[in-house]
Amino acid sequence: MTMFFWDWTMIILIPGLIISAIAQAKVSSSFNRYSRIQSRSGMTGFEAANRLLAVRNVPVTLHSIAGSLTDHFDPRDKTIGLSQPVGNSTSLAAIAVAAHETGHAYQDYEGYFGLKFRNAIVPVCNFATNAAWPLFFIGLIFGGASQYGTILMNIGILFFSFSLIFNLVTLPVEFNASHRALAMLKENQMLGPDEIKGARRVLSAAAMTYVAATLMSFLNLLRMILLRDSRS
Repeated sequence: MTMFFWDWTMIILIPGLIISAIAQAKVSSSFNRYSRIQSRSGMTGFEAANRLLAVRNVPVTLHSIAGSLTDHFDPRDKTIGLSQPVGNSTSLAAIAVAAHETGHAYQDYEGYFGLKFRNAIVPVCNFATNAAWPLFFIGLIFGGASQYGTILMNIGILFFSFSLIFNLVTLPVEFNASHRALAMLKENQMLGPDEIKGARRVLSAAAMTYVAATLMSFLNLLRMILLRDSRS
């Protein structure tokens, strides 16, 4: 019973928590730094996204959303949501983020396999990830001495592996969107060479959050396996 009060496997998560905190701090600092540097073109995030979409007549609608760094592309209704600090700003950070979301719209328009595969597994991954820990802890309560407890823990581990799969699939999708964003900004001469460096730093910092999320999924999966084996 002592394991319910002191779970030594929590130590495994410490590296992931540290890296996640560093990644979030880097995103905030990079975004804040380049939010204060205005682009020479004077374009807002909305204008930059509109221009990039118009280059290839990509049928995507732009709209404003609440929050900060909540920007996203929704493939279901073909819309890009830009937060006010991005859509209405003329900063390098705003243009970089807007171009990144446009990169996702380009992926969808071109039928990029990574994005299609990620979108296809979202419902399964959401269900499996949400069910994983409840099933695992019920099995943990039954204990390794019980056949049903072990079965439930194994199902929980199997379900949680979908979280790791989703994060692994997400990594190349996000890196590709950032690569597209920088290439588009350069090709369409929307940012100068020195400005591209700033945009790259913003997108590189954002990419680290996805790396951190993948590491946390792996460490949590490892923790579940160790907990199961210790109970068995």
